[in-house]
Amino acid sequence: MQETTEQPTLAPEAENGLSETAARAQDWAGEPFLRADEDPAVVLAPGTARRLALDHAIEEMEAGLGAPSYDWKRRYALMLGLERVLTDRPPRLASGTELRRHQIDALAGMLTELIAAAQAAPEPANGNGAYAEAEAEEDDEDELEPPPAADGDTEELPLSPEEDPGAVRRFRFRHPTASGKTIAAAGFVEAARTLGVLILTHRRLLVSQFNRDLTTEGYGDRFVDAVERGHEPQKPNPLTIQTYAWFARHWGDLNPEAYHLVIADEAHTALGEKTSAAIRSFTNPIYIGMTATEQLIAKQVSDVFPASVDDLPLADAARRGLIAPLRSLRVPPAAAIHTVPIVGGDFEERALAQALDHQALNQAAASLYRDRFDSTPGIVYAAGVEHAYNLAKEFRAAGLKAEAVSGRTPPVKLAEILAAYERGEIDVLINAMLLAEGWNSPRATVCMHLAPTASRRVYQQRIGRIMRMHPRKEAGIVVDFVPKAATHNERVVSLHSLLDSDFYREGARVTPAPRRRQQRRARRKLSPAPWLVPVTADVKRRLGVITREWQRIDPRFLDEDEQRYWATIAGRNVRYDERVEFAKKFTEGGASRGALETFLATCAAENPNRRLRMTALADRVSMMVERADFDDLVTLVTQAPTWEKDRVQGIRILLRAIGEGKADAPDQILSRWIWRLARATRKVQDRRASAEFPEAKRLLGALANSRGHRHEENAAKLVNAAREQPLEVGAALLASAEGYTPRANQLIDAARERLGTLQEVAHGLAENLPAPKQPSGRSRRRRRRRKKKSQAAQQQAQNGQQQPQASADGSKPAETPKQPEPEPAKEP
Repeated sequence: MQETTEQPTLAPEAENGLSETAARAQDWAGEPFLRADEDPAVVLAPGTARRLALDHAIEEMEAGLGAPSYDWKRRYALMLGLERVLTDRPPRLASGTELRRHQIDALAGMLTELIAAAQAAPEPANGNGAYAEAEAEEDDEDELEPPPAADGDTEELPLSPEEDPGAVRRFRFRHPTASGKTIAAAGFVEAARTLGVLILTHRRLLVSQFNRDLTTEGYGDRFVDAVERGHEPQKPNPLTIQTYAWFARHWGDLNPEAYHLVIADEAHTALGEKTSAAIRSFTNPIYIGMTATEQLIAKQVSDVFPASVDDLPLADAARRGLIAPLRSLRVPPAAAIHTVPIVGGDFEERALAQALDHQALNQAAASLYRDRFDSTPGIVYAAGVEHAYNLAKEFRAAGLKAEAVSGRTPPVKLAEILAAYERGEIDVLINAMLLAEGWNSPRATVCMHLAPTASRRVYQQRIGRIMRMHPRKEAGIVVDFVPKAATHNERVVSLHSLLDSDFYREGARVTPAPRRRQQRRARRKLSPAPWLVPVTADVKRRLGVITREWQRIDPRFLDEDEQRYWATIAGRNVRYDERVEFAKKFTEGGASRGALETFLATCAAENPNRRLRMTALADRVSMMVERADFDDLVTLVTQAPTWEKDRVQGIRILLRAIGEGKADAPDQILSRWIWRLARATRKVQDRRASAEFPEAKRLLGALANSRGHRHEENAAKLVNAAREQPLEVGAALLASAEGYTPRANQLIDAARERLGTLQEVAHGLAENLPAPKQPSGRSRRRRRRRKKKSQAAQQQAQNGQQQPQASADGSKPAETPKQPEPEPAKEP
């Protein structure tokens, strides 16, 4: 039977013809269709995206087109360019800069979408013929109107394909701030070397930054001014960078055939009504939106850029070592902001400034920064311009090199201040919202939220300023002015609520540790505290934190029920050598009395260490014990298997507690407890009575071996003898007596009541019991020697088992040294 193969085959002539056609199309399109190490029969098989691009290129070439049409470039050129970039090992930019893994993932995700789109049915051409004439406001501001931020009660439905025809060509990827989105954008520019590219950003400052960065990466020769309608590009494959505000006013003046790709930087700022309308109206190009956050109150980035090509969460970026890890410090707020209203998704600025802008608070903030961080470079966010300048004055008075910047700062002076910060002449920059986005400084280490925010987007952009890597930065430090135990339900956004962390540990990393440690580690600015507290609002996760981290939990931040739960877990698991530290948690940590009682009771009942159980029982009865709790202790000590070896000593502790009045119960209950405990130590009480009173054995034996009226007579004799003896001996004698008739029991019970007060009887019975032995240093050393001997014996036994096994395998077992034979004794 002849084998058949599923691989497509072509005759050598056909393969050569396909390769020649691909080479001719490459010269025409500027992008390779076939590489040297590829098989044409596979990569250019019918139906593949690259073969479709080749077939359509041949059609246009045969039609007499000297260059690819706009539709061909839009559909195939970026796809071929991404294949070219990703084929290199490793992928590089024009300058030689290597793309990192997450940047490659963004390009690869986009390539996947373009291949799928190329293999789908071609969409009908729509072009930009019918522009919606929008009224553009001719203002000089770089910033657009803020996106509509509803309270979430109304939800906008996505537009239909007829209403938004360009939505199929709008994509997005999410990478955290400081992870290198600019380099990812440069990767798309490299892939689009045969296309016109328009880059949009939200600040004029970022336009200059993009110009500088892309020039550094080798694309400066493509920069041109905006290509207007009716004009041809000054250079082939133009590259233009502008702001969203400019685009919203002038998109109708752009040449619709000049740009094939639009890269939208900080895409979450493009959700305003004018900007999103401009993007939806300029339908020809492919859009790629880059953002660090997708949510913007009522609107989403996905509303304007529907398809996601890559999503890199902040935690994953930290784990990969792409951004600096973040440590957290919570400071209880000195000013109440619960009355400050939330307008448009964040605190109303004027009311917030009125609550926070006070000289005493500003001085306290300056002292906090100086004492905690000294000259560590950082950025402080204030509640308004005036608050920023007032803070800068107090920071300078505290001896810090601080400067305030705002929208009022002239551009030249702003550039000088930022340059001085980079040179180290300024250590603290204070602003309201000017530096929340679009400003990058790798040396910035501390982010202090003196003005809290209720917006997750604003918060994420703020902390992004300190997430860039720097040789002298071990981790970024985020200072949140919230209570240490504040949960994620609070109005104020914190680092833990942003990342949905389960617990807060002062000074500890909140983001995951990087997988690979850097060779040179910078000095840590903030050391982790030995305690932690759960901050998640989920009850199961809070209890999970308490169960896992019970040794480090600070109970003062737990409610009563959680403190009792923590005390139960700790009582079961605490070790004897940890008892002093746990005592501090109750004496200094602010744990409730109920938690202490639960801890001691659980420790006495369930802890595996005998000495710790004894200590916990003694500590528990050293304070007043309620009736139900003491009854549980009596049952525990007299019946629990864990107290089998220490029952006598435990009963002695309980009897002494009754004698000292620590049991809160009526006399009748106390009496029942006393004689119940005494009954449980009957053998010891019997020995005590016999040792002090020789007739005790005879009287107890006669009572036990008699019946009827003779038994009652013997009970009367024992009672009379007990009343004549000292209290301790009499109590021991009565504790050992047991009647068989009601009359005999009445006599014994009456004698017990007349023996003395309950406290005296309890003390007397306790004195008859031996005190617990404290292990001496010699006994501890003896136990260690016995343990070492047993371990040595086990090791020798294992070695003895291994030797026959070696013989069974054919190897020669090791010979054991022969003991010298004893010499025969000499005869005298």
